[in-house]
Amino acid sequence: MLILTTRTTLTVKSFSTLLKNLPGRLAAVLALALSLISFACQTGTVANLSNEKAAGQEPAPIYGYEVIHVWPHDPGAFTQGLVFQEGKLLESTGQVGRSSLRRVELETGKVLQKVDVPEPYFAEGITLLKGKIYQLTWQQQLGFIYDAWTFEKIGKFDYQGEGWGLTNDGQSLLLSDGTNRIRFLDPDNFQVRKTIAVLDGSMPVIEINELEYIQGEIYANIWHDDRIVRIDPQMGRVVGWIDLKGLLARDEVHDEEAVLNGIAYDDTNGRLFVTGKLWPKLFEIRVTRK
Repeated sequence: MLILTTRTTLTVKSFSTLLKNLPGRLAAVLALALSLISFACQTGTVANLSNEKAAGQEPAPIYGYEVIHVWPHDPGAFTQGLVFQEGKLLESTGQVGRSSLRRVELETGKVLQKVDVPEPYFAEGITLLKGKIYQLTWQQQLGFIYDAWTFEKIGKFDYQGEGWGLTNDGQSLLLSDGTNRIRFLDPDNFQVRKTIAVLDGSMPVIEINELEYIQGEIYANIWHDDRIVRIDPQMGRVVGWIDLKGLLARDEVHDEEAVLNGIAYDDTNGRLFVTGKLWPKLFEIRVTRK
């Protein structure tokens, strides 16, 4: 169980709120400070916090990509979560007053089914587990549970701190909160089973955002970064980076928050899909060695 004092929890929330409104470089510096502060204040089971274990490790390898196919994507969708389900995409979109849960046709980008998330909630990551869709909200410490087919809201759940990305490993819900920590929640009672601290060598990887569990690894977007990080879910060690620079031409988006965010995986056919907030395109890519 991860336990923070009241003062530390408030610090995490206020820092994260500040980070989302600061330029990228300054935000990264403050986020790193926040991550280190939170390390010092943690109690309970957190994997990979030992400097001795991290010492001497080389930075993880960097991979490239090959575009296999390009599909249209709603340029008004502030993508916060993405899941592949039986030929369609489940998508969570953010921003207060514009948040939603959607079922999207892959080939056309057409929204086939949609439920709006009411104010004041800012929707974040989603995951699909055993016929239920779990959706986070950014700052309200509240998540929603939907029937995966009807989108009927069938429950709610609470968690501490902010909600950013969400995925599952078939047993636990994996939640990111903008720091370098990922919590594993019991989907029955939402208690924290364990927490991993994500390190690339000895360096904390901060601002972890949207998540996808792929073939025994956690793939994660990093806020305002054109890379996806691949994480060992046991210890939090970074096992690779996927450099997606140049995937979308700069002149195709005109908002500083139109950043890479959204990872989905077709487990049956081995297809990897990525998109971004306010992006007009969704890409199927193949990871390649540089």
